[in-house]
Amino acid sequence: MSASRHPALSATDPELASYVAAEEVLQAETLRLIPSENYVSAAVLEASGTVLQNKYSEGYPGRRYYEGQQNIDRVEALAIERAKGLFGVDHANVQPYSGSPANLAVYLAFAKPGDTVMGMALPMGGHLTHGWGVSATGSWFRGVQYGVRATADPETNGLIDYDAVRDLALAERPKVIFCGGTALPRTIDFAAFAEIAREAGSVLVADVAHIAGLIAGGAHPSPADHVDVISTTTHKTLRGPRGAMLMCREEHAKAIDKAVFPGLQGGPHNQTTAGIAVALHEAAQPSFVRYAHAVVANAKALAAALLERGFDLVSGGTDNHLILIDLTGKGVPGKVAAKALDRAGIVVNYNTVPFDPRKPFDPSGVRIGTPSLTSRGLTTEHMSVVADWIARSVDAAAKGDEQALAVIRSEVADLMAAFPAPGLPLS
Repeated sequence: MSASRHPALSATDPELASYVAAEEVLQAETLRLIPSENYVSAAVLEASGTVLQNKYSEGYPGRRYYEGQQNIDRVEALAIERAKGLFGVDHANVQPYSGSPANLAVYLAFAKPGDTVMGMALPMGGHLTHGWGVSATGSWFRGVQYGVRATADPETNGLIDYDAVRDLALAERPKVIFCGGTALPRTIDFAAFAEIAREAGSVLVADVAHIAGLIAGGAHPSPADHVDVISTTTHKTLRGPRGAMLMCREEHAKAIDKAVFPGLQGGPHNQTTAGIAVALHEAAQPSFVRYAHAVVANAKALAAALLERGFDLVSGGTDNHLILIDLTGKGVPGKVAAKALDRAGIVVNYNTVPFDPRKPFDPSGVRIGTPSLTSRGLTTEHMSVVADWIARSVDAAAKGDEQALAVIRSEVADLMAAFPAPGLPLS
């Protein structure tokens, strides 16, 4: 089967080809609920595997250190213009290899080692590169973190306390403030962050890696009018290849470009740039707008169905693509639940919840999201079934009932067969 889809790979390295084929089957048959994952289109896959892989292109369009860049310059310029148009920004750099290097470039552009930087604490939903201690950003800079509210009211518990953010920013006067994270189920108030950054004299960066596709599709407010820099990956909800972009106001363009190259990177991955250009083109179509709003609608419906089944959700629900489940009340640790769900054909990740008493590698929660299932065409009508599968799997995990998990896996595969994944070369 793999030979017909990947003939050259199968002939040269049949072992590796078999792993690729197995992954294709796994992605086709399972319900992928990790909120940072998605399916790219066949067009993005093709663009990402072209002969653009063969070119070295240090520099920027029109300013390269290697010759023979006539076509490469066109590809990168196309991606840049599409990013600027889609997100309404003055400047875009499409060369960062991934989200973490993109954020490192921000620090290089606006801060010096030892400077104070500020971001959301990792256990509260932030990202490692927002100044957390185990990250290089927490080693090279003095990181201070804000968190979320701890209240008895489920509608305010787990929400960002903007008054506390302001107090911390004015006390610490950080050079850079990051807003955004990896486990935030609610809308980010970019205007509130902008006012705080203005008062504190800080550069404000919106890390929208998770919600970039929702922003592009009009399903989440845009930070473009409020922040100095936007950092984002190009996969996740944006449905592009695994890369990143930095977008900014014109006044910061030179600093950002210089930080990416030559500050941190050498030649860009031109095949990834091409995939990004395709994804941005797709994101500008009316169908993508429908997709982005469907992601949010599915997440809200799934959150409501989980609440009906007695699950505790951080902040009581979601405004975007992501749901953070606290399993403390179910008596099943997040890691145990995640592994049981995986055996049931439901792919999630275990995750800390705010004020989690458990360790990060064995936390209390799981993190789920709806981008992938929405890309396959599932709608709000299917979310009750998905919630049932999750509830039955967690119950089976508590009882050690492997047979129940096997039954669920079969049911999941049946539904997935009716909704083929875009881009997968399976009939």
